[in-house]
Amino acid sequence: MTARSKNPPISQTAIILVVAAVQFLTPFMLSAVGVALPTIGSEFKATAVHLGLIEMVYMLALALFLLPIGRFADIHGRRKVFVTGASVITLATIILPMTHSIETFIAMRFLQGIGAAMITSTSLAILTSVVPQNRRGRAMGIVVGCIYMGLSAGPTLAGLMTTYLSWRWIFYAALPVEFAALILALVKLKGAEWADAHGEKFDWKGSLLYMMALLGVILGVTHLKEWDTAGCLAGAGVIGIIGFVFVELKSRSPLIRIREIAQNRTFAYSNIATWINYSVSFGVMFFFSIFLQTVKGLSPRDTGILLVLQPLVQAIVSPLAGRLADRYAPDKIATIGMVIGTIALGVSSTVSQTSSLSMIRFVLILLGLGFGLFSSPNTAAVMASITPRDYGMASSLLATMRSSGMLTSMTIITVILSLYLGALPISIATGPAFVSSMQAALLFFAVFSLAGIGFSIGRMPQKV
Repeated sequence: MTARSKNPPISQTAIILVVAAVQFLTPFMLSAVGVALPTIGSEFKATAVHLGLIEMVYMLALALFLLPIGRFADIHGRRKVFVTGASVITLATIILPMTHSIETFIAMRFLQGIGAAMITSTSLAILTSVVPQNRRGRAMGIVVGCIYMGLSAGPTLAGLMTTYLSWRWIFYAALPVEFAALILALVKLKGAEWADAHGEKFDWKGSLLYMMALLGVILGVTHLKEWDTAGCLAGAGVIGIIGFVFVELKSRSPLIRIREIAQNRTFAYSNIATWINYSVSFGVMFFFSIFLQTVKGLSPRDTGILLVLQPLVQAIVSPLAGRLADRYAPDKIATIGMVIGTIALGVSSTVSQTSSLSMIRFVLILLGLGFGLFSSPNTAAVMASITPRDYGMASSLLATMRSSGMLTSMTIITVILSLYLGALPISIATGPAFVSSMQAALLFFAVFSLAGIGFSIGRMPQKV
């Protein structure tokens, strides 16, 4: 008898509420703090390096711990890890507004990132364990919609709170949601652990190698301009990842069963499609934010109101896409979404200094529609393609693909900006060169997205 069969009945509504709450918080904490960085830096008299670290360590903790913690939860219990993670992120959120030094603030952000990794790697796995497959798309749609709500609400609410209250209210406002999620988890998930891989050994060797290699790649890529040794560090990280693959192939209880993943076309191709989707979509906001303020002359407030269109549409469309995924093949719904997103990227690459705001609104709505149709059906397809013992690993790998996609996007943007602008700052004077770089990057993303469509189609069952 598996650990899953011993689990008592759990309220599906309670699970969806808990998972939706924590999935809202993770992107909210990332996007909201980014808006408040200048104010936080001014109060702590922080350097530019310190401000960069505030965002960097949060993403770093997520990237490093997601996969190992997901596998650890499969073996030792997803509820246990989830509740611990909810406690950790709540504790860090309490301490952050009370800190008096930038060093402590950065340390607490790293701790907050670890807590976020713990709840992110287990929440979708728990949801998949409880919600039956015929209702899973709807549940995934609600959760993915909350992710986009966190992304869209973060900058808007943070701007208002920083302007009229204090940056500390970003954390005060998150605490009720965190406490509610923690209490719901303690009360409603009582007696369940979902340790479907119970009895298997945890791959400590592979986990440490994976984390060190990934750390090398992330630090190397993100500091290519600042550190002379960054290229060597990134190269060592790539070698480490190759070594990790060989270690996993020989391990009896690997962190990732690479051979099984390679043979599972739906799982492998869906994860690649996820990575490509986030690689091509994450940079859109970056370019349009600068374009609207520097080239079109909009204020930060008006820019924020305009840019919120995309994540708002995604938040509305995702639950609807999830419902469709319960009735029709989720891989087909996701592929349609990626096609629409690719078309939107192609159109966005034609935006110029003379483009109207109406055209930009149309592009943002189209992007939101495409990405919203892709995300929740794609998540449902991934979780339906594996066995219960790997739910934690699958949930973590999916989140890792999202994070690495964002990193890939910013790396591509950095390279293209350096080609078009060199060391020149982005300003009204360099506006034409910036627009050219934006058009080139968005066109590249559109072409790259075609590969995503290919992988999304490739995972579909082959007709005989």
